[in-house]
Amino acid sequence: MTTLTRERLSAGATWSRPGALWLVVLSGSATLETAGSRREVGAGDAVLVDARTAHCLVAHAETDLVHGDLRQAVPTVALPSPLVVREFERRQRGVMALVRVCPLDAISAPAPYAASYAGLIGAAMVALWEQDGRAAPDGLGDPQVGDVVAALAARPGEPWTVDRMAALVHLSRSALTERFRRATGHSPMGMLRQVRMDRARTLLADRCLLITRIAVEVGYGSVAAFSRAFAAEHDGVSPLAWRTAPSGSVSDAVSDVVSGARQAHERPAQTRRHRGARADHEQRADAVAVQ
Repeated sequence: MTTLTRERLSAGATWSRPGALWLVVLSGSATLETAGSRREVGAGDAVLVDARTAHCLVAHAETDLVHGDLRQAVPTVALPSPLVVREFERRQRGVMALVRVCPLDAISAPAPYAASYAGLIGAAMVALWEQDGRAAPDGLGDPQVGDVVAALAARPGEPWTVDRMAALVHLSRSALTERFRRATGHSPMGMLRQVRMDRARTLLADRCLLITRIAVEVGYGSVAAFSRAFAAEHDGVSPLAWRTAPSGSVSDAVSDVVSGARQAHERPAQTRRHRGARADHEQRADAVAVQ
């Protein structure tokens, strides 16, 4: 973590930050939206989102936040993203007393101090998460679906198929697909695309990485296939256009992606079934072998 900043959002404001994010709601309330979930957060709740997860926060009323770029430097356990810890302020009064009175400035804070500060906050989050029973990723109520989503997030570039996902958790194709729809509103291949696009957006932020390399790292056998898939998920915006957009436009685009995923999830079940069938039909294209 390099910064820790206090900020106030006006009612109805939509807010997001690139990269890894940790925040505590000091007052007010908001909805945390990602491609796969919507979570209500209120005063005292803490949130951790990794750099791969597109997200935005929509304030219900005037809302005060403390936020920083906390990231898991040496993973000892896979944390869900987003991770929401309820009543963090009440349950970690000492940590929150420090957070409220001691901002962290990237320019002036010594590195050892920043690292210790981050370690304290991170340890508090993990301890409460474990105390609460290690909720499944993205709030999924199905642990087997959560295991598959975690595997996709860890290895998005591999040639995943529905059969391979099902074998991972010892389920049939049909059983896994049904459980995915109940838990996430997506088909397995639809969720794979969301995971790959989250990872692609993160990689595109590094302008030194070639688009060819990014395409391979997120599981596409060619730049053309990657560009088609990316544009289909981002209202026709190509990977190159996304990369070269001003930072404000990128933030707006992230919010648009989250909003679009939410609207798709809220469509009638028949429409979702149609899209799921199309996703399964397109499985061969998404499972291009990577050399």
